[in-house]
Amino acid sequence: MRYQITGKHIDIGEALQTHVRDELGNVLQKYSQRPTDGTVIFSKDAHEYVCETVVHLSSGLNAAAKAHATEIYAAFDACVEKMDKQLRRYKRRLKDHHKDRAEPVEHLMGSSYILAGEGDSHEDEPETLQPMIVAEMETKIPSLSVGEAVMQMELAGAPVLVFRNEKKDGVNVVYRRDDGNIGWIDP
Repeated sequence: MRYQITGKHIDIGEALQTHVRDELGNVLQKYSQRPTDGTVIFSKDAHEYVCETVVHLSSGLNAAAKAHATEIYAAFDACVEKMDKQLRRYKRRLKDHHKDRAEPVEHLMGSSYILAGEGDSHEDEPETLQPMIVAEMETKIPSLSVGEAVMQMELAGAPVLVFRNEKKDGVNVVYRRDDGNIGWIDP
């Protein structure tokens, strides 16, 4: 497994990097035999340290966790504990959904745009009705079943996931509703 351990505006020592590799490796080995790479980012927010961890599994799923603490090791340990809880909770579902899958999840490439909001403009009236594009980037659209899409969205902690439905071969969306339930858009 490849690790990318970085710090935003803080130095990450060898001891912390070794601790991250050992602890994260133990959790992933316990619940998932197929991790490909993991990214751990440490930053400082006022008096607290923040640890964000994203692990990519060969099945195409991503597991993400984030934690805050007053000490950097405590922030990482809390983050690993959240990751452990997520993987433990979804271990059975991961096995059930991927036992028949012989290959990793197929990804299509798509464009993702970030549009300027109303508060971003200094003018009272825009010149055109077209929104201003602030950023444009490539994004991957996985081919999943609806259950896998919901699981991917929950593991990644994302509010919405766009995916290609394997059964109907169309683009679908799952999202977290305001009432806490999951919504599914199948055009």
